[in-house]
Amino acid sequence: MDKRHEPGRRKVLGAAALGAGAAVLAGAGQANAAGTRPADRADQPTPAGRPAKLPVPFVIGHRGASGYRPEHTFGSYQLALDMGADVIEAGDLVPTKDGHLVCRHEPDISGTTDVADHHEFAGRKTTKTVDGKKITGWFTEDFTLAELKTLRAKERIPDVRQHNTMYDGHWEVPTFEEVLQWAEREGRRRGRPIWIFPETKHPTYFRKLGLGIEEPLAKLLRRYGRHTAHAPNILQSFEPSSLQRLSALGVKCPKVVLLDEPSVRPADFVESGDPRTTADLLKPEGLKWIAGFAQGIGPWLPQIIAQDDKGKLGKPTTLVRDAHAAGLFLTPYTVRNENSFLPLDFQVGKNPGDYGNSLAYFKALFATGIDGLFSDDPDTALLVAEEFRRH
Repeated sequence: MDKRHEPGRRKVLGAAALGAGAAVLAGAGQANAAGTRPADRADQPTPAGRPAKLPVPFVIGHRGASGYRPEHTFGSYQLALDMGADVIEAGDLVPTKDGHLVCRHEPDISGTTDVADHHEFAGRKTTKTVDGKKITGWFTEDFTLAELKTLRAKERIPDVRQHNTMYDGHWEVPTFEEVLQWAEREGRRRGRPIWIFPETKHPTYFRKLGLGIEEPLAKLLRRYGRHTAHAPNILQSFEPSSLQRLSALGVKCPKVVLLDEPSVRPADFVESGDPRTTADLLKPEGLKWIAGFAQGIGPWLPQIIAQDDKGKLGKPTTLVRDAHAAGLFLTPYTVRNENSFLPLDFQVGKNPGDYGNSLAYFKALFATGIDGLFSDDPDTALLVAEEFRRH
């Protein structure tokens, strides 16, 4: 998942935009951000589906430790694990032409690989419509796995993370099976399970191409014994039907519905004619519906704490309380250390790529009672999470 906080996006998602489930709580992550004692978590409801073996709150390395290494590379995954991330988002899953699942942010690999430098693939640049958006580039579904393996990963946002560009060209595009093998090796070495958090990307789009994601994913999870209710992985998707399909395929591990901006209709809803938007799913009745087949939700950060029209942090919404009341755990996305991704009042200086006061932002978010959180900088997130785990 990704929501890069451009200025226009900061000015949305006040309480009214979230519908009935978003009346603000008096209270305050803001007070906690100022340095007061974290809220006592003992009175927080415990969602039945929250993985019992993970600490609360737990930290998810977003595409690994992508604040320090190019995303979805073994360099990024390994660093996140070495930093102590509780869960690694090892896999935004997209298929190749020959049906292998690989880990890329999107099917368009123009910005995350060196494909543009490979003259042999120049003729494969094309324009496609993915979930209603026209995109020009190179797409995983037009390459065999062998062809993709000739490419190398690069930093997706070099304007903000110039330091990551020194690793451009170093790592291959990983397959999801390689991720599972890596997790097994690291688990044996460390004497504990390695938790991963893969996402099915644009499953309706790929199914219409004859490249369904869920079937090969379920097959791989069964092959490595990660399909059971207590397996060390959580599955996520912006398309609820993808998670329902995985359940029908016998995959019993926890599942999380990702939530986009309030006005957005999930792509599978558009395909099926379901009129509901994200705003409908954020309401108590929508959360109750999600709880019928999933164990958690992955909201966008301003759905946890709204921002005002200037991009400053406001007050928490009722989403944490409402989701917990429905039996769902929450893992919002994504906190990054750089100014360009932080609310206005947490930015320091004028350079978008400089670090802001992300520690205070983490504190405000954890104070709402969320169960976990995605971060490109898991070391920073863990520093704050440990403070909350003590109370």
